[in-house]
Amino acid sequence: MYPLIRNLLFNFPPEAVHHFSMNCLKQACSIGFVKNSISKSFTYSHPSLQKNVFGLNFKNPVGLGAGFDKNALYLNELEALGFGFVEIGTVTPKPQNGNEKPRLFRLPQDKALINRMGFNNDGVQIVKKRLELWNNQQAEKSAQKLIVGGNIGKNKVTPNEDAWKDYETCFTELFDYADYFVVNVSSPNTPGLRELQEKDALLKILGHLQNINQGKKNPKPLLLKIAPDLTQEQLDDIVALSFEVKLSGLVATNTTISRANLQTPTSTVEAIGAGGLSGKPVASRSTEVISYLAQQTNHQIPIIASGGIFNGNDAKEKLHAGASLVQVWTGFVYEGPSIAKNICKQL
Repeated sequence: MYPLIRNLLFNFPPEAVHHFSMNCLKQACSIGFVKNSISKSFTYSHPSLQKNVFGLNFKNPVGLGAGFDKNALYLNELEALGFGFVEIGTVTPKPQNGNEKPRLFRLPQDKALINRMGFNNDGVQIVKKRLELWNNQQAEKSAQKLIVGGNIGKNKVTPNEDAWKDYETCFTELFDYADYFVVNVSSPNTPGLRELQEKDALLKILGHLQNINQGKKNPKPLLLKIAPDLTQEQLDDIVALSFEVKLSGLVATNTTISRANLQTPTSTVEAIGAGGLSGKPVASRSTEVISYLAQQTNHQIPIIASGGIFNGNDAKEKLHAGASLVQVWTGFVYEGPSIAKNICKQL
């Protein structure tokens, strides 16, 4: 059924379809019995799927990666679709519109997307209010809650030398409302951002956040999201830094700037232009990075796998490589609302 719907939706601009689809789901889930029906249809539960990772209890290991629900608008709906966790954001201190449209492109032949969204989001204060409301609603439930991660970044206008201030703002404002945090310095769509992946720049940001974190009564898990394009030397720096600042985990990987081995005609890819590539083409490199990080850290630092996960076999590959949890994004677009359920059943 979904392939037919997908073929119809793929006739329209990707970003418009995203908002249309999620707003339709939001309307449906606003009716109690409809949401219950959706939840029963799209949720697969089994005791063996439950995982405790960095001190948090996940009802299943299948999450939705950052960038899908940037503004914490659809947590109720994504919970109904059976995800074990959702990462909101990337959130920046001030609202920003992101890059000029069109900025999201499909590559159906490759089961891939290219995006250059540019951290478009409503800003930390509005997102904070939505998370506060969500947490209040969750407190009234007896069922196991959906884990929500906060993916945080810097505003485009903030110079790199002041980036640590933006990360501090987002971290402190969302601290009481997010279950864990991911520092995003690996998006290719904010000019100069990836320069913050260098060891000294990272140490400044992560060390500062951990100082704040450890001063809290109940510190939150702090993770770092990395690009798939890092060299082995850079990955070694990430490993050393992870132990030095006592990171709770790593997210591997973000989108790639590579355009190697695509089935889509080169002329089409060149016409799209800059942006991060996600989906099947990044799957192999993502697994390589996960495997290397797991080995170099001696499996002491949990990894959330992201990159080319479409089904249970893809998820198993990442878990066998050393990941503790998996995230989907592009797979959700191509496989549809049953993706979490299907992966959970296969696992």
